[in-house]
Amino acid sequence: MPFLPAYPGVYHQKAAEKFAAFFHGRPGVEAILLVNSCARGKASPDSCLDLAVILTPAAFKQARSVFENDWAAFYQREPVFADLEKSGLYANIEPYFCDGSFTPSEHSHTSGPDEFELEIGNLLAYSFPLWQGSDRLERLKSEWLPYYSDALRLERLKMVRKYCLNNLNHVEPFARRGLYFQCFNRFYDAYREFLQALFITHRIYPIAYDKWIREQIVEILGMPYLYEILPHLFEIQHFESLEIVDKAQALRALVEEYTAV
Repeated sequence: MPFLPAYPGVYHQKAAEKFAAFFHGRPGVEAILLVNSCARGKASPDSCLDLAVILTPAAFKQARSVFENDWAAFYQREPVFADLEKSGLYANIEPYFCDGSFTPSEHSHTSGPDEFELEIGNLLAYSFPLWQGSDRLERLKSEWLPYYSDALRLERLKMVRKYCLNNLNHVEPFARRGLYFQCFNRFYDAYREFLQALFITHRIYPIAYDKWIREQIVEILGMPYLYEILPHLFEIQHFESLEIVDKAQALRALVEEYTAV
């Protein structure tokens, strides 16, 4: 679905413009992107300002620290950034430097979902270019959008489902031992892995697994009926009980229904 970038106020806009002016045209910089909430027109005055700089592989490998150090010094001496910080509770700039190389990160039995799809989605599918010095961004989009290969998708889906179901399998044994906080941790990881598997199933990149859930499920995936179910998974009356076992069974049913291989 289309997104329109929008700043929540003049301080965010001025800071973004100053950031882009600092990096554009520098050797090794291929594109400057507005990402996350501002890129989708969802930011508030308290939101941080997320910006990404795509570097050439050589610049990223050899001079990334130089870019980061130069930026840190520039940030400290420019009053526009101090104005931004004063304008909202968490209003500051969060820069992200990358070389446009996407590889699956580590995913283990207790790590929760990895960030592979999140990185691609937020950098390529949901970003807004502030400046481009080459066709690198368009080449990356042609490679990774609308989605990565079916072979990799199937591999990723099987992997995520495996870890999701493994977490759910641990809920009841831990609950019967009275390890309720560990139960919740496993359940929450399984829930986020379910979201990861759901997006992989639909060949759509996610935004996050811990926020913007209504937007993603209802507006992006077009599944309002599923969203109506999700909040109830966390409605537990007695934390130190076996209620979470029932919730795990309900989540398992969703995994099998909506992410079948």
